[in-house]
Amino acid sequence: MRECTTFVGLDAHKKSISVAVMREGAELREWELENTPKQVHKLAKKLVEQAPGEVRVCYEAGPLGYSLMRQLEQVAGLVCEVIAPSLIPVKPGERIKTDRRDARKLAMLYKAGLLTVVQAPTSEDESLRDLVRCRQDVVENEKRARHRLQKFLLRRALVYRGNSRTQAFEDWLRAQHFAQKADQVVFEEYRLELAHTTERRRALEQTLDELAATDAYRERVGWLRCFHGIETVTAMTILAELHDIRRFENPRQLFSYLGLVPSEHSSGETTKKGAITKTGNRFLRTILVEAAWHYRHAPGAGHRLRRRREGQPAWAVSHAQKAHRRLNRRYRRLTERGKPANKAIVAVARELIGFVWAVLHPDSRTRTAMS
Repeated sequence: MRECTTFVGLDAHKKSISVAVMREGAELREWELENTPKQVHKLAKKLVEQAPGEVRVCYEAGPLGYSLMRQLEQVAGLVCEVIAPSLIPVKPGERIKTDRRDARKLAMLYKAGLLTVVQAPTSEDESLRDLVRCRQDVVENEKRARHRLQKFLLRRALVYRGNSRTQAFEDWLRAQHFAQKADQVVFEEYRLELAHTTERRRALEQTLDELAATDAYRERVGWLRCFHGIETVTAMTILAELHDIRRFENPRQLFSYLGLVPSEHSSGETTKKGAITKTGNRFLRTILVEAAWHYRHAPGAGHRLRRRREGQPAWAVSHAQKAHRRLNRRYRRLTERGKPANKAIVAVARELIGFVWAVLHPDSRTRTAMS
């Protein structure tokens, strides 16, 4: 059956797509086409009609996302897969790179089974992920706007000593006035930009709260909110970025996916381990490290955490409490041994996502053991 399979490599760009087609017993075919829905549909039909058996197409993950995959798979009999670019084998001595060569290389490696496939999310999962990342972009814009305003005020010898994210800070800003007209205009512009980005962030968080209350997410968000340091936005971020926890058979696979495992360079009798690999999903890794900082504090449940745990299953609450005790103990032991706090927190983040996996994965024994 494999001899009849047609392997197609695509080097896809905004305006054009380079195509390379390989099949056992036939010579390599290459051409280029315009990247439009009409041309992509014609390509898919042509590949299926001319192939004697199964047609398998691949292209690198990139700015086109999964839209090209979905367009191609509208034609029955065609399978399209998205490839992880960072895991494509590279020849050290190769110094020439063109779209045509890239498409040919993809087809050859795909046929040889040497490529790593990215599991594509559903349209709903991708929409949620984009919403979560949009919210994070707005958070970064809000931070920049706040810094611009504060630096302008500092140049005018005006410094607010309290928390700049409180109503008291807003009241303090309203009381500021400048003798120079230009200063007053700059101040108002910076203040307006900060207010605008803050309002945008709150609106996006409100949308996430509404989605979290729907049937698709309510149950899982409730389980995750039992954890110390995980509120609704963080819970929705975890669900959006992982989109299907079942693709990770065990926590170790998830550690590697997030780049939270130590790098290693070993040869012969020499074993050398270094910093974490930082491969995979950088966005989720950052969110987990932020959540891990909460585990510096001794185990306990404040009134907000107790409210979040109300109505949740006993096994989820018990698992979250176990995680808090273990992760706090882990942090203290590492810091007492002289490890820097930031390294200890990364170790805590790695174990935290293991506890999250145990809660979300349907095959985990956590639920039955603690029911």
